[in-house]
Amino acid sequence: MKRELGVARCGLACCLCSENEHCAGCNSGECPDKDWCGNRSCSSEKNIDGCYACNEDCQKGLLAKIKPYAFTKFIKMYGIEKLLDCLEQNEKNGVVYHREGINGDYDDFENADELIEFIKKGKR
Repeated sequence: MKRELGVARCGLACCLCSENEHCAGCNSGECPDKDWCGNRSCSSEKNIDGCYACNEDCQKGLLAKIKPYAFTKFIKMYGIEKLLDCLEQNEKNGVVYHREGINGDYDDFENADELIEFIKKGKR
């Protein structure tokens, strides 16, 4: 885990991403998705660090997917440091963020609340 990379503006875990060897992140100016990422644009326009710092309960862009929405919701509830602590502990316990492509153990949940419980406990 590269904790110093933290999370993306949409809440996804850059610190665990399999792309973090060559991706400099949302705020680098080198983000390959900067022209189409609505979450990046919106949070930049609002002058906030990310969707997790917004007062709206939005499900636009990547937040229409369960994983980024749940990660963002988790941060709103418990804070970024708590998310990073849980992700780090889960990784130590064998939970894999990207197992196959960009899918891993944090995917295939029915809803955000189920995923939030998984983040906290590290098991289903």
